[in-house]
Amino acid sequence: MWTFNLQDFVSAFIVLFAIIDVTGSLPIFVNLREKNQRFSPLKAAFFSFLIMLAFFFIGEGILRLFNVDVTSFAVAGAIILFVIGCEMTFGIEIFKMDSPGGNATIVPIIFPLLAGPGAFTALLSLKAEYSSLVIILALMLNMIIAYAVMHKVHWIEKVIGKGGIYVLRKFFGIILLAISVKLFMGNITYLLGN
Repeated sequence: MWTFNLQDFVSAFIVLFAIIDVTGSLPIFVNLREKNQRFSPLKAAFFSFLIMLAFFFIGEGILRLFNVDVTSFAVAGAIILFVIGCEMTFGIEIFKMDSPGGNATIVPIIFPLLAGPGAFTALLSLKAEYSSLVIILALMLNMIIAYAVMHKVHWIEKVIGKGGIYVLRKFFGIILLAISVKLFMGNITYLLGN
């Protein structure tokens, strides 16, 4: 359970990196800044790590407590991701940023962007294949990268420019829509089949 294998670590890291997709969320971070929504990169990365770590160990039990399975949870998260993708692609505001004091750290950054249903589902899937140590270290490295991207969002915006951010926002909006549809369809099909 607590053994380390470099190949497993790289595999787990890549899976989590693709699911969390912090670089793909860059346009969302810029968009939040433009809407004067503050967020703390350190708190977002740290609490996302803690939430996912807790879910890794007790997630299935918590969901069972509320009579909710991981599949239903993934469908709900896919809907939220779909709404955010629509906002990015079509330049509209559906998801009201009503977090306290204009702080977007908890919603939507910690949930559903970083510690979302896709990441939760991936963690539970990885648990069946790799040791706990490998998964925890892969998750930790992903959160360090997430912190770095969020912390340097102004610098990245300067390098890419407003036009680059606009193109990225549209492109990753479509990618987010595709991920949400895939997550939704994969899980809703399973739910309807049972």
